[in-house]
Amino acid sequence: MLTIAYIGNGKSTNRYHIPFSQKIKDIRIKTIYSRKEQSPWTPIAGVNYVQDINKIWDDADIELVVISTPPQSHYQLAKEALESGKHVLVEKPFVETSQQARELFDLAHRKGLFIQCYQNRRFDSDFLTVQKVIESKRLGDILEVEMHFDYFRPEVPEQTKNFEKMNSFLYSHACHTVDQVLSYFGTPLNIHYDVRQLLGTNHMNDYFDLDFFYENNLKVSVKSSFFRLKERPSFIVYGKKGSFCKQTKDRQEEHLKLFYMPTNEDFGVDLPEHYGTLTYIDDNGTYHEEKVISEIGDYSRIYQGVYNTLKKGQPKIVKDQETIEQIEILEAGIKQMND
Repeated sequence: MLTIAYIGNGKSTNRYHIPFSQKIKDIRIKTIYSRKEQSPWTPIAGVNYVQDINKIWDDADIELVVISTPPQSHYQLAKEALESGKHVLVEKPFVETSQQARELFDLAHRKGLFIQCYQNRRFDSDFLTVQKVIESKRLGDILEVEMHFDYFRPEVPEQTKNFEKMNSFLYSHACHTVDQVLSYFGTPLNIHYDVRQLLGTNHMNDYFDLDFFYENNLKVSVKSSFFRLKERPSFIVYGKKGSFCKQTKDRQEEHLKLFYMPTNEDFGVDLPEHYGTLTYIDDNGTYHEEKVISEIGDYSRIYQGVYNTLKKGQPKIVKDQETIEQIEILEAGIKQMND
């Protein structure tokens, strides 16, 4: 049994973590810490709710601490957890700078402890389906991949009157998509950055377009905006023999917002109208257009991976260098915007 505690008792902990850690039968939630006594979230039977964080640091029974607090607090809390002898899982964005990330990984290594970023979006249905299509080889050599994560929420940047790096669109959302790129395609040869504040310098970063260039003329683009009334497709993949278009995103977040939980068998599962379209020419010159049944996304795979690393000695799902490299990319994008 892996005994864990959460630091933070808000939406992130209760919506994006607990429903998935509870799917793993060998994980037990013992304690949840919050500075506030009251919470709108229903308490979990058998879990200790505390306002003194030392009740986590001093509890030898707690092996893993999950940090799910505002990102500005991640570095300090992760450092305190490691210094208290705890393994750590940190919500994204992991920390503000690549130097802070290196310090935490070095500290964990010296103490023989585990620390990892919670990159649950590696297990999005649309991303897994794209991998399946690419690996089927029906598109031939892949030339270009476009990844979009769009909103129409103009009120958010309009109401934000100053820029904060950790609350920028780049840090809060490219932490998903950039990790997907690095996890599947690896380190690029170079990157082109287009990071903007569409409403001006006194507002938040609300737009980004990053192009990752690889060998064999492959380009992977990550594009996001707060001003897309009609969302662009979640993924478009272009190969020498055809293309694949997945219009809709993974549905796990959609279901969680409706309080439709992972205990339901059809949780996060795409319906036929959500399936992507694969169009290609086969080796005989025959044209094909067909729907591709979506892979099933499952954020609990991150927790299963953490358990497997800590209890079975398996390699980390999210490698330290991948997290460092991702933050370096976020730092470079913000610097380009400011320059």
